[in-house]
Amino acid sequence: MSSQTTESEIDSHAPNADRSTASDHEEIDYLSREVNLLKPSTPFMRDHLKVIWTGFVAWALLTFGPPVLTYFAPATMTAELPVIGFPAHYFLVAVLSPTSSLVLAFVYSRKRDQLDKRYGIDHAASTPRSTGEGEAAVADGGRVE
Repeated sequence: MSSQTTESEIDSHAPNADRSTASDHEEIDYLSREVNLLKPSTPFMRDHLKVIWTGFVAWALLTFGPPVLTYFAPATMTAELPVIGFPAHYFLVAVLSPTSSLVLAFVYSRKRDQLDKRYGIDHAASTPRSTGEGEAAVADGGRVE
């Protein structure tokens, strides 16, 4: 990473900086940027990490919350629920945890699509690698005869 800092980079790190637009995204060379989970170097990385960390905290609470609650409040968590007749801890572990994982996956995909749209990232625009003149496709499974 170079030691020179451009004016747009300084503005993007300012506390009151406006959100980036698609044109800002096109100006950033993401391949030359350092990837750091604790100090992201681009606005897109910062916003994406917010989504990831929020999802992680929600997942941890929903996954480990029922067993921890059962440990600290066994009388409450082992009491039968009036509607379905199961103990509360069983219902939370058997139904809430797997369902919450599915919901979190859906929420993450929606948030990521919103980020992609906001920063002008189009996955459909990526072109598949085609075989050039100097390259030959291996049709025989790579066997040498």
